[in-house]
Amino acid sequence: MKPKYNLFKNTNYAIDGLKDIIKNEKSFQMQIISFTIFSILAFNLNLKVNCQLILFFSLFLNPFAEIINSAIERTVDLCTEDFHPLAKQAKDLGATIVFFSFIFTVSVWVAVLTLCYFEIKL
Repeated sequence: MKPKYNLFKNTNYAIDGLKDIIKNEKSFQMQIISFTIFSILAFNLNLKVNCQLILFFSLFLNPFAEIINSAIERTVDLCTEDFHPLAKQAKDLGATIVFFSFIFTVSVWVAVLTLCYFEIKL
């Protein structure tokens, strides 16, 4: 039987997951360091607040992607420790999510910095 929804318990599950990924995943730790550095940079650039906020919020995509990737990797590891082509494909696709999020974030930063710095009107 599925337990009833409980906001407090569900929040605790999320916090437990966050503690675990911060403690055990080097890639996520690097994402958090990068997030912190680029957040500070975004708010110290001589740009309008709306441009700074776009840069800041774009930084959330990479840690989100890393969480998804870690969940995929752990699920695959739970299912099999042996090499299997489908397991490799699942892990590779998880890594692709992280790669695409990085490309997207870099693209947002290039576009925003270009448009906001030169105050280009669209």
